[in-house]
Amino acid sequence: MSPTERLQSVLVALAALAGLGTGLLWPVGPAAGHLVLPALLVMLTAVFLQMDAAQVGAVRRAGAVVAASLVLNFLFTPALAWALGAGLLGDKPDLRIGLLLLLVTPCTDWYLVFTAMARGHTGIAAALLPVNLVLQLVLLPVYVLLLGGQATTIGAAGLTESVLLVLLAPLTAALVLRRTTGRFKGADWRRRRLAAPAGRLVLPLLCLAVAAMFAGQARNVTEHATDLIALFVPLGIFFTVLPLTATGVSRLLRLPAPQRVTLTMTVTARNSPLALALAVAAFPDRPLIAVALVVGPLLELPLLTVIAQLARVREYPPARADTP
Repeated sequence: MSPTERLQSVLVALAALAGLGTGLLWPVGPAAGHLVLPALLVMLTAVFLQMDAAQVGAVRRAGAVVAASLVLNFLFTPALAWALGAGLLGDKPDLRIGLLLLLVTPCTDWYLVFTAMARGHTGIAAALLPVNLVLQLVLLPVYVLLLGGQATTIGAAGLTESVLLVLLAPLTAALVLRRTTGRFKGADWRRRRLAAPAGRLVLPLLCLAVAAMFAGQARNVTEHATDLIALFVPLGIFFTVLPLTATGVSRLLRLPAPQRVTLTMTVTARNSPLALALAVAAFPDRPLIAVALVVGPLLELPLLTVIAQLARVREYPPARADTP
């Protein structure tokens, strides 16, 4: 993990503080708000450019990990997210929606880094990425409309349109770029000249989006500071329950240590950039939902670092992508 990746949560926090200070000192709100969604869409395109669909083949050799991750990510986690929101944020509808958007979206990028840090099976982890992505695309509107309750004031058509914008547009752009460059320049050129530079753009674009969002919503943030602090309790519960549950399921299934690490990381890490983009697109008149989503990675990334160290496989060499 590079020094920049280790400092990711700190850099996101600094971007939020810089945006907040800028928004309080100068009237930049409207202009800053227009930067958020474009920055997030470009960032997601950069994330998808690094996705290698060829690794899906590893899924067929790890059926137990795949089945467990799908159940935990798309059945257990939404139920837990609903329970945490209803039980702890019942009188804060915007925070409930923000929490729900964050918790029902499995990570499609940095969980690979933490899997590698903990010496998990990176091939299976990478193969799960497109599976998680497709299922998010299909199920996100269902989760929000069914579990959001009266707090959700957007219709199915509007939410589906926002999901298609936030997910399908960047994914289509990335696939076209990957196929075109791979055909005319070759896979090695694509990896060195396209995927690798795209990976270096993800964090700066996320910081830009976060800074712009806080600059545009500085007044809302200061007015609802105590409400945002309330998110730490459900988030803390979530990031404790999921690793423990994944560990218990792994032992029940008698998974090898590298696969156990992979399962833990893929069901614990969340896709806050995607959830943030969706919140900006689907709920433009409820900025607190988007602001709430920035609290997630401020707690998630340090905790994932700790979990990666606790779960680190010491009795095995690093698992290669071509071994189950």
